[in-house]
Amino acid sequence: MTVHSYRTDVSWSGSTGAGYRVYSRTHTGAATETGEPLTLSADPAFRGDPAHPSPEGLLVLSASSCQLLAFLAVAARAGVDVLDYRDTADATMDDAVAPVSIGVIHLRPVITVRAGTDHARVAELVHQGHEECYIANSLRTQVLVTPEIVDG
Repeated sequence: MTVHSYRTDVSWSGSTGAGYRVYSRTHTGAATETGEPLTLSADPAFRGDPAHPSPEGLLVLSASSCQLLAFLAVAARAGVDVLDYRDTADATMDDAVAPVSIGVIHLRPVITVRAGTDHARVAELVHQGHEECYIANSLRTQVLVTPEIVDG
């Protein structure tokens, strides 16, 4: 067994002295894997800058990215030729429900496979990828995957 470690760096500077409505929510974050800083902010509903990703959006993006990588791995191991994968994922957060959290994350990948590929087998591999997705396995939030499989 190997233990994998992940570290990120987040940095903000400014002043909250003038109150909640005034301080900047813009900050930077970097994963040590790349070291490249990413400018982040709060969701615009929480006075964040809409020009920058929010932690909530990054959570949905992480779930989508992990599903992609897990699926491609199981498809490759199964000898399935995947030609294209595009996902438009979404989630909601209802602040009337306590504790406030992301509700269901819904992934809707459109997966293009080589013509003649068994679509039912690809759907099984999507499910297997979901079962192996580290991010989905780490969340309390339900992650639904509704694939559309097409021939390329």
